[in-house]
Amino acid sequence: MTAHIVLASGSEIRAHLLRQAGIEFETDVPRLDEQAIKAALLAEQAPPRDIADALAEAKARKISAKHPGRLVLGCDQVLDFEGQLLSKPASAEAALSQLKEMRGKRHMLLSAAVIYRDGEPIWRHVGQVRLVMRNCSDAYLENYVSRNWDSIRHAVGAYKLEEEGVRLFASIEGSYFNVLGLPLMELISYLGLQGVIEQ
Repeated sequence: MTAHIVLASGSEIRAHLLRQAGIEFETDVPRLDEQAIKAALLAEQAPPRDIADALAEAKARKISAKHPGRLVLGCDQVLDFEGQLLSKPASAEAALSQLKEMRGKRHMLLSAAVIYRDGEPIWRHVGQVRLVMRNCSDAYLENYVSRNWDSIRHAVGAYKLEEEGVRLFASIEGSYFNVLGLPLMELISYLGLQGVIEQ
């Protein structure tokens, strides 16, 4: 059975994960002022988990209006470091500062997914991954950022575990798919139960 899914995201990694899982979809990227949404929620002292969920929902809701009857999947990922929300670094210097602050400590990646149909939310999930960074040297972190800036500038936390970033970590607890920004196992379970994909 063909999955009637619209992915409300421009993320190549999320699209790749869906393709690899054999889930048919089309992409429609929402135009949202994510920074304004984040700022409003932070002003209300919303926890990082709620911010990830709200951003995923805003994307799904925006695209759902354009695709009546279709399942629209919105996603977002944030990093919770000691209760502080970290986003994609604005510069290589900011990336280095962020990595130095996190080294030797624990943080959490929160990957939210929300499905809308006809303007209403019908499913949501926030996957969590707990990570502990190694106590890397200044020299290694400086070289890491210099070598990988073109790639890590697009990543919350300024690292990619699917690349050299895996060397930064002492331990990782949770689904690798959540690390990549999509709670894929839970999504597959939901789509299967709804008869959207074969199981």
